[in-house]
Amino acid sequence: MNIYEDLKRRGLIAQVTDEELIKDLINHGKAVFYIGFDPTADSLHVGHFMALCLMKRLQMAGNKPIALIGGGTAMIGDPSGKTDMRQMMTKETIDHNVSCFKKQMSRFIDFSDGKALLVNNADWLLDLNYIELLREVGAHFSVNRMLTAECYKQRMERGLSFLEFNYMIMQSYDFYKLFQEYGCNLQFGGDDQWSNMLGGTELIRRKLGKDASAMTITLLLNSEGKKMGKTVSGAVWLDADKTSPYDFYQYWRNVDDADVIKCLKMLTFLPIEEIEAMEQWQGSELNKAKEILAYELTNLVHGEEEAKKAEETSRNIFKNGGVSGDIPTTTYPKDELEAGKDILTLLTDTKLAASRGEGRRLVQQNGISVNGQKVTAVDAVFTTSDFNEDGVLLLKKGKKVYHQVKTD
Repeated sequence: MNIYEDLKRRGLIAQVTDEELIKDLINHGKAVFYIGFDPTADSLHVGHFMALCLMKRLQMAGNKPIALIGGGTAMIGDPSGKTDMRQMMTKETIDHNVSCFKKQMSRFIDFSDGKALLVNNADWLLDLNYIELLREVGAHFSVNRMLTAECYKQRMERGLSFLEFNYMIMQSYDFYKLFQEYGCNLQFGGDDQWSNMLGGTELIRRKLGKDASAMTITLLLNSEGKKMGKTVSGAVWLDADKTSPYDFYQYWRNVDDADVIKCLKMLTFLPIEEIEAMEQWQGSELNKAKEILAYELTNLVHGEEEAKKAEETSRNIFKNGGVSGDIPTTTYPKDELEAGKDILTLLTDTKLAASRGEGRRLVQQNGISVNGQKVTAVDAVFTTSDFNEDGVLLLKKGKKVYHQVKTD
């Protein structure tokens, strides 16, 4: 089976400019392709994960990836999918984030011997002459057409700044520059980037009289249509210091039944035939599928040793409520816990609840237990006298989410 068919069966392909041309390029290892990553934080997160996996798949098929770090475009901010203008970052912050991205990407992409490139669009965007850009690039963009783009529509009512309005031009210019400098003939991106990507192919055609291609990949959404990779406490990061390997494993171990097969197809490198066979699984078999998903992705991001450790810890918890140092832990001074902590404070401090109101609802709905016992009173107080034999309070939300509280 060729790579294009594999991508289709995995549900990864959303929109393409010319299917036959793109199919020929990637099936025969002729694609020099790029995906852009704006360094808006000091770590990549689950939202970037599918793009990194796609780059890895295509490189394994003989194609050449270009990872474009948006050191320049990050100074503007992409309005796609945003309801408000992104907070402006300093150049120093962006440069720091860029260095963090480079290190993480190397786990997925082989940059040795010119097999892949990592470039920063700050190298050309920051030195552009504004009048020259208007004349050479701006003349090829229709404002009327730009305003119909999906990436701008949802911002029109709340206000779209002229700064952000330039983002499409900047991203299009990136493709034009990469086409000229590196022979980049294909751009990949999330489906919400389609309008920006078409801008790039059009600019290349108008300026150079040549064809370039674009393909969007399906956004990673859960069964409710919301982007995956978010928890109560924030994003799920690929940096072990921001999201521990255990927490990363648990995120995937706890995906909804309706999402597990889709995630296996889109994110793992298991043979598609093996995953399609799992589509018939039901009940407890789906828990096995979730364990496979969590292990495979933790192995990809954090390595085999951390994946095995997270898997073992999780199985111990699910089987017998065992306690481990790998379980998320909140530590209090001994005198604080001896004085007592009410359940709502415990829930918000451990981030099992985003607010006291949410904590109250969880307790009232019998969704919280401490050391194996359901908590039924919203004013329940726990002290060190309530510790279990392992010397902790083991909090459990629902059926799957654990957190331990102990003294320092």
